[in-house]
Amino acid sequence: MQVTIVGLPGSGKTTVFNALTGAHADTGSFSGGRAAPNMGVVKVPDERLDRLAELFHPKKITPADVTYVDVAIPAGATREGTINPDVLALVRNADALLHVARAFDDGGAGGPPDPWRDVEALDLEFAIADLMVIEKRLEKLRTSGRHGSPAEREANAQEEALLDRLEPELSAGHPLRAVALTDEDELRLRGYRFLTQKPVLVVLNVDEGQLPTAAELEAAGRTRYGQPQTDVAALGGKIEAELTQLSEADAALFMEDLGIAEPSRGRVIHLTYALLGLFSFFTAGEDECRAWTLRRGATAVDAAGAIHTDLARGFIRAEVVTYDDLIACGSMAEARKRGLLRSEGKTYAVRDGDVIEVLFNVAR
Repeated sequence: MQVTIVGLPGSGKTTVFNALTGAHADTGSFSGGRAAPNMGVVKVPDERLDRLAELFHPKKITPADVTYVDVAIPAGATREGTINPDVLALVRNADALLHVARAFDDGGAGGPPDPWRDVEALDLEFAIADLMVIEKRLEKLRTSGRHGSPAEREANAQEEALLDRLEPELSAGHPLRAVALTDEDELRLRGYRFLTQKPVLVVLNVDEGQLPTAAELEAAGRTRYGQPQTDVAALGGKIEAELTQLSEADAALFMEDLGIAEPSRGRVIHLTYALLGLFSFFTAGEDECRAWTLRRGATAVDAAGAIHTDLARGFIRAEVVTYDDLIACGSMAEARKRGLLRSEGKTYAVRDGDVIEVLFNVAR
């Protein structure tokens, strides 16, 4: 999963990138747009994996991970009405966007903070970029799209009708994520990678003094933004970045001084997971305890494929126990004895926290 961090210059998005990844990316000049994107892979914190490791004492523990990409939005992009196509291409590759907005006072350099003004400004640029793609494609469909086989002409006509429906929505300022689409529509649009169709987590980058009111800021933001497939989180980017550079003991003391119960980076990662409809299942044994990522609605054979394609091809059945049941039993053997370890077929809908062993035929 790739999450791209966007935001206007001065929003502190590279600081947030450092907070999430523990990196040391330069925060001074990146907004100029000359530097390559910052990239970092983050292990998703999950206490359940730690508890499983306590049961199985594995040789290896492997959490799920997420890749964060920090993309430079050059100063003046929104005033010019366009963003560099190379930058847009990087953003289009994302599975979700993490939109950082400045909610802290920077001492007057950037004026008083107005995070929702900034969010709306960049949203507008993304809508314009999507609209340009649609207009260009419609122009082509209305000329060369009339040629080809009957099946090709029919497919082009359906695509044209869909884009004709989306164009006025974008022109009216409605993101595509807010437009009702069928599964067939989604399939037709998949190759476009529209920016306004992507799930978005708006991160209000707050300062130390705003941390006590973070929950209120988030609630007000959700009410104001109110779009499907979006959420709002408040994060003290500078503080969180400092925490990642401290030892566990020093970080605990720092958080105690600030009145912080725990770092917010884990919650931001999990909110992104929720937006994408993702969850974790586990495999556990003496060799390895590992968290795997699936989308809601995935089946047992999908889980097998996530582990290895050979397991999906030769799938026989899955032995499944819930995390809670396994922890309560203390071992797989006890879970089996109590009848809590179940055999499930290909169509079983995997649930968050399932611990799975796939049985398969190597000869298939």
